[in-house]
Amino acid sequence: MAKRTDSHRRYDLDLLRYLQVLVEEESVSQAARRLKVSDAAMSRHLATLRTVFGDPILVLSGRRMVATTFANRIRDRVQSIVRDADALVNDSETLNLRHLSPRFTIRANDLIVGAFGHAILMALKQDCPECSIVFSPEAEEPASEALRNSQIDLYVGATDDLRPEIMRQTLFLTSFRAMVREGHPIFARGITPQTLVDYDHISVSRKGRPYGPIDTILKERYGLTRPIAMVVPTYHSMIETMRETDMILPLPDIVIDRLPLSQIQLESFDFPFELPPVTSFQAWHPRVDTDGVHRWLRDTVFQVIRRELVRFRGEGGAALRTP
Repeated sequence: MAKRTDSHRRYDLDLLRYLQVLVEEESVSQAARRLKVSDAAMSRHLATLRTVFGDPILVLSGRRMVATTFANRIRDRVQSIVRDADALVNDSETLNLRHLSPRFTIRANDLIVGAFGHAILMALKQDCPECSIVFSPEAEEPASEALRNSQIDLYVGATDDLRPEIMRQTLFLTSFRAMVREGHPIFARGITPQTLVDYDHISVSRKGRPYGPIDTILKERYGLTRPIAMVVPTYHSMIETMRETDMILPLPDIVIDRLPLSQIQLESFDFPFELPPVTSFQAWHPRVDTDGVHRWLRDTVFQVIRRELVRFRGEGGAALRTP
């Protein structure tokens, strides 16, 4: 084990920044790439960190490196120190958004884009007329990796597959209801778990997965299996043709409450059992946490979504909730 140096030895803030990135990446080469230094330079910084803290920081585990218990234990404190130091610098800067032309890449599904995309853009342009947004679809690559590699600036969604260092802010909670054609026979028969499984269902899954929480509840509580006749990749894929079928399409409240159901000859109903709510949030990498422009982006997204939720409720939306 490395020997700890004299506690009075001085070292600069950049050394803590190297520590933060090394622990997050668990790779000398990836940490070097992020901070735009050579692998050899990053290796020297790691050696210095090992001497200063008296700990290996990174150790081999099979064919890859992992952070030590000590490094993981101090990770959050180090991140906080670096963010606070960056904030001191950023607070001294005057942010003039009208002279900037940022292009933000936000990964979000069609639910988020359809409900809030235009409102977010208009709000951003009020402060920064030359800004633009690229809404990037959800992909196989985890959102954490895209944030870490600066492929996206912000993730807005509900996945729980995020690395520990990724920062997040809850935006709203929503539940699912079922959408069917106007005059669907299930209304005359009564909506029960049994009648629910007497009709074909449509499942929404970008990865082509047919089953989810609805199926778990039906199986565990009632011993029933929902027939999945079709799997579609987006929430809006089948809305226009639902009036031509007896199939049942589960959708989030945030989608159903914005649809002119009577005009498109559709109806909705609550499931005959309680479903767990889905938590939607925005997530970003800690390296941009104190950046003034990124902070403005996050604050705007948060405020716009909260404002739009209130408007939906005023127009008849029933179950949209904020935490």
